[in-house]
Amino acid sequence: MKQTEQLTSRMTDKLDYEEMLGCMRCGFCLPTCPTYIRSKDETASPRGRIAIMKGVVDGLIKPDAGVEKTLNECLGCLACEPACPAGVRYSVLLEDARAAITAHKRATGQMDVRERLIRKVVFDGLFLSKSRMETATGFLRFYQQSGAQTLTRKLRILDWFPDQLQKMEAVLPVVPARSERVLRPERVRAAGATTARVAFFSGCLMDTMFYETNANTIKLLQAAGCDIVIPETQQCCGALHGHAGEQTGAIALAKRNIESFESLDVDYIVTNAGGCGAFLLGYDHLLKQDAEWSERAERFKAKVKDFASILIEVGFLDRVPLTLPEQLITYQDSCHLRNVQKGALAPRMLLQAIQGTTFVEQRNADHCCGSAGVYNLLQPHIANDILEMKMGHVRDTSAQTIVTSNPGCHLQMQLGIQEHGTPTMRAVHLADVLAEAMDH
Repeated sequence: MKQTEQLTSRMTDKLDYEEMLGCMRCGFCLPTCPTYIRSKDETASPRGRIAIMKGVVDGLIKPDAGVEKTLNECLGCLACEPACPAGVRYSVLLEDARAAITAHKRATGQMDVRERLIRKVVFDGLFLSKSRMETATGFLRFYQQSGAQTLTRKLRILDWFPDQLQKMEAVLPVVPARSERVLRPERVRAAGATTARVAFFSGCLMDTMFYETNANTIKLLQAAGCDIVIPETQQCCGALHGHAGEQTGAIALAKRNIESFESLDVDYIVTNAGGCGAFLLGYDHLLKQDAEWSERAERFKAKVKDFASILIEVGFLDRVPLTLPEQLITYQDSCHLRNVQKGALAPRMLLQAIQGTTFVEQRNADHCCGSAGVYNLLQPHIANDILEMKMGHVRDTSAQTIVTSNPGCHLQMQLGIQEHGTPTMRAVHLADVLAEAMDH
């Protein structure tokens, strides 16, 4: 009983009660929510989850394992936010509730040894340090290039691991050698007349496993006339920490990133990963309890922008012709790029400008693909159901090329092609397909 009261108290302290009261239970969020669409269960909807959170704070609902399960089954795609006529910030409520639950479990010893170990390795070790991420990526490259991957598959060692891990291992990109990645300069001059000065947020996964996409993004910005600064001291954005209730780590990363960028004389801080960009825009809420850092976060946030929007804004299409061989192209929205950064239009404008191709809008392109960070690993059954629906919509377009704007979406769509696609399909990041069209 005492532990239940402690968790209720933590959630009461953490959650914004006025934000919860803003939910009018109107139901406009229901047709946008992937978990509600799948289950038709009110507890799997945004308004249902808000009602549960409020019930806990009001003392009407016991904050048991069922409450945690319901909150963890939310993808956090935030399609509910633009649909909400009252403007409820569901993302703030969800992350604060998860943070309260995580802190309570850790403080009361309810977190089992396995979960503690995983959180220690992933959140305190891997993603809290870019150098450790580099080291881990080096091990992945060794696995891919040394013959270990071939031997592992031949001996069927992966059969000992969960099915979802086996599937994801099959679609991981080939990691470039570290020697290729350390040659990038910290400053890159614009090609031709300068249109803007930007700082590039390189991210952690994007700058290791998806390094080629980062290199192509820089090449596109350069061709668009941007002078580019790439601070060496920047770190992971902290999104995985924030989504998993590890707010202490997220706050530490936010402060380090703000310090890395705030002294630069730039017009924009540019991202090429929808999830990273959305979390960077949330630094003001993350640091709201600290007056000094809150103001610094506001100034940082004001400069964050997705690379596709920058390309359109500085006239990239007027400067650079784009051409590809004849093919059908469709676009799968990054949820956070669309719903948080409001960046749905620019990617489509860029894709429609590629000569020789036909852009086909897929049905429900704005619905989540089921990746949601590491959700597809933690909730594989729900994620796979959502992906199967998504691939049905993709097949309806007859597109050969599926374009995304986020690394998790990219891998998820590759998994979708492997499970439900055709041999002629490919999944590619927007920066990569534009670089390919620029060089053709």
